[in-house]
Amino acid sequence: MGRQEYIARSVVRAITRANGIEKRSASPLAWLLAIFAAFFSLYELTLRKIRPADFANLRRKHWQVGDNDYINSFQPGEGGKEEVALKAIGDMGFSGSTFYSTADQKYLVKSVPRHSEHSFFREDLLTPYVEYMAAHPYSLLVRICDFLGAAGSSLGRIFGLAPSHHIVMDNIMFGREEAKKRGEAEWESWDLKPTSYFYPERDIADGALTSEATKSQLADEFHGKIILTQQQADGFFSSIEGDTKLLAEHNAVDYSLFLVRMKTPQQDMDPSSSAAGSEMVPTSPPSVPPAPPSWRTGIVSADGQHIFRAAILDFFWAKHKIQPRFMTLLITLWNLLISRSGHMSITTTPDEYRERFLKMCRGIVEVRED
Repeated sequence: MGRQEYIARSVVRAITRANGIEKRSASPLAWLLAIFAAFFSLYELTLRKIRPADFANLRRKHWQVGDNDYINSFQPGEGGKEEVALKAIGDMGFSGSTFYSTADQKYLVKSVPRHSEHSFFREDLLTPYVEYMAAHPYSLLVRICDFLGAAGSSLGRIFGLAPSHHIVMDNIMFGREEAKKRGEAEWESWDLKPTSYFYPERDIADGALTSEATKSQLADEFHGKIILTQQQADGFFSSIEGDTKLLAEHNAVDYSLFLVRMKTPQQDMDPSSSAAGSEMVPTSPPSVPPAPPSWRTGIVSADGQHIFRAAILDFFWAKHKIQPRFMTLLITLWNLLISRSGHMSITTTPDEYRERFLKMCRGIVEVRED
């Protein structure tokens, strides 16, 4: 069994078993052997849920996701091994983290390997996030359903061979596999950030010093438009303004807008009808509530040609943490001694990043009269 399978098994056990920790054996020798094995484990870390009551409250009360339904998404099926309950899907965005998907495609598990990021979420953002998500059902911030962290020391954790923290979040691409089976057009997606910042991989020597594989990890560019009615646009802008205000107040930068576009099925109806493409919009958890239409389930464009989904991701990079402060110092020295290239998206101020992010979001929307 390889590294990915060991990591998957540790995540599944944390979700499906109480606190992710086995009951202590009645035999002292067996207990000591279990402790010994856990310490020398390289990839299969013992994980525990962090603030489980808070996330359970969000799932049950505000997102109407029952405990059994949630846990069943992480079950391997009758006779199956725990590691097959999650499928590794590699890198889905700009952050470079490892992703897993549940077999039913409802949830994603994303590793949060950097100490500066998981400590920021745990110590600074977790409580405001939980309170905000409970009060704002139309928020575009990705819905985090659980936060897992390594319990105790192990060689794998000490040497960084396996990520010590993971988040479980709802999957905005939920339904894509079923759409493929129906023979529908492939869904398109973009991981969007303001591209006017200084990106060394792109901007030093016109990118000649960096491989195409590395440059492909930079933020995408969306060259089309999201065509919305005025009411749809007002709701979209209201949500992202509130969401980014929360992030800026807690020093977060470098978050992205994950945008999904689907073609609506050809139907003999008014293309501007809200019913166009309604069969592509899921009406069951984890995407709801609120009831469709929403940016999690899908918003039908004003011209009836596309369905759009959107979520704000990767909001774990905070300016006051040690690694971001060190990166800011390096870029400041670069601008002072080598080239006045300006700030990177990870070294700018939270308010300035929010301003450019909102400008980017407004720039991709086109409003059409009802």
